[in-house]
Amino acid sequence: IYGKGLENINAAFKMNEYIRTVRNKETLSFPVSVSGKEMNVVVQSYESHAVTGNLLHVDLMVAQPGVVTTYNVPVVTVGEAIGLKNKGLVHIAKPRLTVKGAIENVPNTFEIDVTKMDTGDSKLVRDLEAIPNVTMLDADRVAVVSIIKAK
Repeated sequence: IYGKGLENINAAFKMNEYIRTVRNKETLSFPVSVSGKEMNVVVQSYESHAVTGNLLHVDLMVAQPGVVTTYNVPVVTVGEAIGLKNKGLVHIAKPRLTVKGAIENVPNTFEIDVTKMDTGDSKLVRDLEAIPNVTMLDADRVAVVSIIKAK
């Protein structure tokens, strides 16, 4: 666990409890209690075993209000695409978008409405609504979600 101006903390968590917490969280940051001190943290990176898939190492960054840093925000699709009726599949090319900003300005998810998308359509980073005080670090020409033809 690390953060700007804070001392690094080495901590161990029960793997199943940690995974359950991360999967069920509704916000980008989630609370962690270490030695009686509670902090809001964000997962920055993780390593998993190549064969078993077990978590080996997780980097948690303290989400400090007012401190501008980079975050990986998940992409969520909303609605049912027209292309699904035309034998298409929704393909999320970028499951997470990299943004730079303070934690209070960063959205918990990027919700992309796919209801009007047909086979061959795609939404690029530049098609997403701009968020005040948040900078998108992915190139604006990168496809985020597309409707591809099923084989």
